[in-house]
Amino acid sequence: MEAQQLVAWNLRRLRVAKGVSQDDLALSAEIERAYVGYLERGKRNPTVVTLEKLSNALGIHISELFTEPEGDVAPITPLRAGRKKK
Repeated sequence: MEAQQLVAWNLRRLRVAKGVSQDDLALSAEIERAYVGYLERGKRNPTVVTLEKLSNALGIHISELFTEPEGDVAPITPLRAGRKKK
């Protein structure tokens, strides 16, 4: 998996695992919500500063965004409609 796709996959995986919407992540990281979507789809290359903002907002170390998946990668189940956590 190339670096851009690896970051995209990990960003979405970690965000969904924590039950955080793209809106909430963008607000916490002080970046545009649409940009989070572009990053999760691997359509943009984030700067180190942006990766640091996202990792801080998710409460993770930046290196977790570069973790190689083990074995077959299962599709990430999206958050429920409305993307609001209870």
